[in-house]
Amino acid sequence: MTQANEPAETQPEISRVVQASAHGPMPGTDPVESQLMIRGEIGAPNLPFLHQLPDRGVGSDFIGRGAMLLEELSVDLRPHGWRLAPAPGVDAKRAASALRTDLNVLGDVIGAESAGGDELKIQFPGPATLAANLYLHHGERALSDYGARRDLAQSLALGAARHLREVSKSTERKQLTVYIDEPAAAAVLSGTLPTASGYRTLRSVPSSELRGWWSELTESLKAAGAHQVIIGSTGDAEAWPSIASTAFESGADGVGANASELTVPGWELLAGAVEDGKRLWLGCINPLGTTPGVVDAISVIRRPWKQLGLSETLFDALVLTPTKGLEEVSPQRALSVLGMLASYVEALNQVRVDA
Repeated sequence: MTQANEPAETQPEISRVVQASAHGPMPGTDPVESQLMIRGEIGAPNLPFLHQLPDRGVGSDFIGRGAMLLEELSVDLRPHGWRLAPAPGVDAKRAASALRTDLNVLGDVIGAESAGGDELKIQFPGPATLAANLYLHHGERALSDYGARRDLAQSLALGAARHLREVSKSTERKQLTVYIDEPAAAAVLSGTLPTASGYRTLRSVPSSELRGWWSELTESLKAAGAHQVIIGSTGDAEAWPSIASTAFESGADGVGANASELTVPGWELLAGAVEDGKRLWLGCINPLGTTPGVVDAISVIRRPWKQLGLSETLFDALVLTPTKGLEEVSPQRALSVLGMLASYVEALNQVRVDA
């Protein structure tokens, strides 16, 4: 596959502030209700996002949605999961239809606003996570085959750029942030993913190969007009500093992590990155757990910041999020989580101004 990107438009500078956002998955099946909730609670100057609604069923799931971005590659659904196929299956067509619906709804909701800001965030699984969760025709993970995972990475770079341009056109948002979600990155690098049979594990992928995938994807997205590209990976505190370093080496403008998973090496890595102008997407509310009050939540962030000697004026590097998607909670709980994130952001912005 060859990559042909359109010239990027010149991006105006934005005055940064602490912002709230979330990862994409939302409860329920109504895309209009979902967008009204998102934009009502964390609209401008926060960072609203394109929703995903897994409760709608097959095709609206994390991997199914991500597979719809692939260029010149098709998938169908089998009992063991999504599989690369010669032509799209009926479930893939359903997934493509759901994505078109979500984009149309987002455009309509934005169009009805009197002032909705110019920023928007989209998200999708990265090449490591897709290769770990898409299967070949014989039933093994695509990750097991060098050629297959190379083709997947190239296909995603092309398709993600196309998707970005479509989102920009349908929403007329010019400041688009792309969050590349890589929950499988640690397992891919460590060689701990089981084979389809479950009797052994797949060979680890070199970090240089992962860096190449991410670099290609980041370059493609920026050429298509992305304002920021963020690479997030959670769930493995020990591996996170190495993954974050690889993300920065790939040209990412920021990284995503959960506050509870950041170790001392992780925070130390972030200190230098923040001083260099990078952004940190920080998960600070577990949707399935208790919600800290504003004072407690802000203290959890200020403490390591102070220990690292970072100025509180640099809080504008932060984007606060839940620790995971909101699809497992009720709409009322999702509303509460987004509203509390907005409260945290307001408090941190005040601290930053007073610093």
